[in-house]
Amino acid sequence: MASMQFPKGKFLSTVKVGEKGQIVIPKGARDLFQIQPGDTLLLMADEEQGIAIVRTDGYLDFARSILDAARRPAEEEK
Repeated sequence: MASMQFPKGKFLSTVKVGEKGQIVIPKGARDLFQIQPGDTLLLMADEEQGIAIVRTDGYLDFARSILDAARRPAEEEK
């Protein structure tokens, strides 16, 4: 993807999946989220929502918000 300017705090890029299923997190995204070698990231996947990768230091709050959002429609049906 060609180099583009994005608003502060935003990043967009494409990545290729290697033969072993690995991807490289682009430098711009690593810089934006201060991702360093050796950091542990959490990958979450949902068939309808897609894939999200988050830092583990905030994953509990993030995971709770996703689970709460998923419960709301089910609770509203009752």
